[in-house]
Amino acid sequence: MVRGKVQLKRIENTASRQVTFSKRRNGLLKKAHELSVLCDAEVALIIFSQKGRIYEFSSSNMQKTLERYLEHTKDRNTGIEVEQHTQHLKYEATLMEKKIEFLENSRRRLLGYNLGAYSMEELQELDNQLERSLKNIRTRKVQLYNEELEKLQAKEKFLLEENEKLSRMIGLKQMDNVPEKEEEIGSSNQSTLVTKLFIGPPLTK
Repeated sequence: MVRGKVQLKRIENTASRQVTFSKRRNGLLKKAHELSVLCDAEVALIIFSQKGRIYEFSSSNMQKTLERYLEHTKDRNTGIEVEQHTQHLKYEATLMEKKIEFLENSRRRLLGYNLGAYSMEELQELDNQLERSLKNIRTRKVQLYNEELEKLQAKEKFLLEENEKLSRMIGLKQMDNVPEKEEEIGSSNQSTLVTKLFIGPPLTK
């Protein structure tokens, strides 16, 4: 009796699916064992059933095989990441070269070089661009002048206030010194009057 070809799709009947899983699982484990023996290959096989049960086979040590696998995967992923990073850097370098070339051409055009190849419309656009640039420059200059003027005015105000404070301090000091001088003058006059002597006979009227 000829065995028909099994269609690869999920088996809907639960019992049939469980029987097929058991048969195919055992066959897969047997093939893994045969491959490791016949070809001296390091084989590790892990199977999880629908209910979460684990079935495994390892020709040596499962943990060491998994560590070896992870190490190879890491190196492979690192190589892929390096290649992708290199490609990205090349792309960025190409964009940078184009940008530098564009800026260089714009600079030369603004300086008035190689204008013979430009049409009237392009020259008019260049003229408008220069006018806008000059307008922005003048606006910035006025802004800087105003800022500098405000700083100078603030400094002038500060100096005037300091000058006024110093003037008041000097005026108060002078006022404090005036009574002392008047007292010295009064004492001097009184001393002159008291110590004045008269020699000779008494004066008669």
